[in-house]
Amino acid sequence: MTTPVLRTLTALRAATRSWHMSGETIGVVPTMGALHDGHLSLVAAAKAACDRVIVTIFVNPKQFNQSSDLDNYPRTEAEDARKLERFAVDALYVPEVDQIYPEGFATNVSVGGMTDVLCGAHRPGHFDGVATVVAKLFTQTAADKAFFGEKDFQQLMVVRRMARDLDIPVDVIGCPTIREEDGLAMSSRNLLLSDRARTKAPRLAMEMEAVVRELGQGAAFQALQSRAIAGLEAAGFTGVDYFELRSCADLRLLERPAEPARLFAAAWLAGVRLIDNIDVPVFSG
Repeated sequence: MTTPVLRTLTALRAATRSWHMSGETIGVVPTMGALHDGHLSLVAAAKAACDRVIVTIFVNPKQFNQSSDLDNYPRTEAEDARKLERFAVDALYVPEVDQIYPEGFATNVSVGGMTDVLCGAHRPGHFDGVATVVAKLFTQTAADKAFFGEKDFQQLMVVRRMARDLDIPVDVIGCPTIREEDGLAMSSRNLLLSDRARTKAPRLAMEMEAVVRELGQGAAFQALQSRAIAGLEAAGFTGVDYFELRSCADLRLLERPAEPARLFAAAWLAGVRLIDNIDVPVFSG
């Protein structure tokens, strides 16, 4: 089935208006394209939960800190549409910039408290860009449910807070991270890795899993953190932005997982910034 492609807000609203008038629920999967199995798992979850599903592709200029990063971001719309055919989604929304940020656009959505750590500390303004575009996509699609991957866990938390604080009536659903067979978290940025770098990339997940195992045996985090960073650097990673244990509730730094926690990491490999996070079981010993 050929996926209908909508490029204007007018066309999108004509479709969603008729769906809502028929009493149908709408699910949205917001993406920046270059779809992989992680994205497709979100589409499958949306299809299972909703009557109608919209996948959006918009490479959002407001969430890039460097113009070169924006320019180099993979754009594969035709291939993305082919990948969606087997899901029979109801619309692929691919707006031009003026459909999201029309001339004179002057509004910025900022979520305080959880955007100045982790990726927020290293990418100033990034989460303002995320919150702004997602707020726009939520209102434009009139979605009842929205599906995001836990691979970008901080983003998931920011989007949930934004929707709650702005009273946007959408249920934000987190879906498990999908990984390659060697453990690397699936990401559109993986396409930018050279063949040589790609063989080294799984080391990030390996170091994280080793730390989680030792945390489960009662080890304190600080020594494990130093060892993991050294292991990444020895494997060829050229810099570690963060490797931190934080609370699932509010992203507070933790020394031990005495409450629901996640291990977060961001590291550079051959000029590509890889991020990952994994759940850490509570240790009460």
